[in-house]
Amino acid sequence: MGKLIYSMITSLDGYVSDPDGKFDWGFPEQELHEFVNELSRSFGTYLYGRRMYETMVYWETAHTLPDPPPFILEYARAWQAADKVVYSTTLNEVASTRTRIERTFDPDAVRALKAESDLDITVDGPNLAAQAVRAGLVDEFQLYVAPVIVGGGNPFFPPVRVDLELLDERRFGNGVVYLRYGVRHDA
Repeated sequence: MGKLIYSMITSLDGYVSDPDGKFDWGFPEQELHEFVNELSRSFGTYLYGRRMYETMVYWETAHTLPDPPPFILEYARAWQAADKVVYSTTLNEVASTRTRIERTFDPDAVRALKAESDLDITVDGPNLAAQAVRAGLVDEFQLYVAPVIVGGGNPFFPPVRVDLELLDERRFGNGVVYLRYGVRHDA
């Protein structure tokens, strides 16, 4: 059975994008990217909202750029090899292989996907993740906390209580801190 993991880069004050919708402050450098690459090997499926998918579809063709560094190629290959589910009422077609569109988020379908999956599943994007968190589907939260305060924007967490336990942490040279929390079901 796969775990459902919500993982994103976030500002210290808890936002995945600033008030203008920008997240250029969170672009990972090589050391962090290689760590993300390592973790992504356990992901078999990415669940995206439309906006997050439109950001991430870059990886479908990243390998065609002139002289990409090896860590970029590695992530592109992993992303291309995974299944993608895009939840959108407005997107008519996808621009990547192994990708399908679902018009609504169905918690029971995600539970079934988790039960039948040998690999982990990520839910990416705060709006879609909020639905999964509220449905009690998220097993782990993986935050990459960037050393920046943006003062507002799109929050990482929905307004809901979830009791957590720290499973792992790591510091990176650029000041980013990785925090991995598991959901405590006994609290």
